[in-house]
Amino acid sequence: MNGTILKAINQTRAVVLCARLEPAGGMAGKSRGLLGRERLEDDTGMLFEAGRLEPFMWMHMFFMRFPIDIVFIDRNERVIHISHQLRPWRVSALVWGARRALELAAGTARRSGTQIGDRIIVEQS
Repeated sequence: MNGTILKAINQTRAVVLCARLEPAGGMAGKSRGLLGRERLEDDTGMLFEAGRLEPFMWMHMFFMRFPIDIVFIDRNERVIHISHQLRPWRVSALVWGARRALELAAGTARRSGTQIGDRIIVEQS
């Protein structure tokens, strides 16, 4: 971790989606992601950002040890897809137009009421 901690706020629902959001960083960080962790604590997560020329995003759960929620967000800060409780050794959908993906503790999206179309902002914690 590079020391930067962010938070994700679902403005549509007026709820903090994730209070301790860690940026994945460059290619090495994106490749590593949450690998090697035993679990993801509630209210923690990781932010992935698409490259400038990438028209879509997808995430894999290879070698992971626990399920997570993945919230995909477009350039207008709107949720365009949610992978609920994606289990180890699975892959998410290929999400065209996604610019960001939030990897969150399993169940976070449902508990917060997050839905397609909600506006999610990411800011300094």
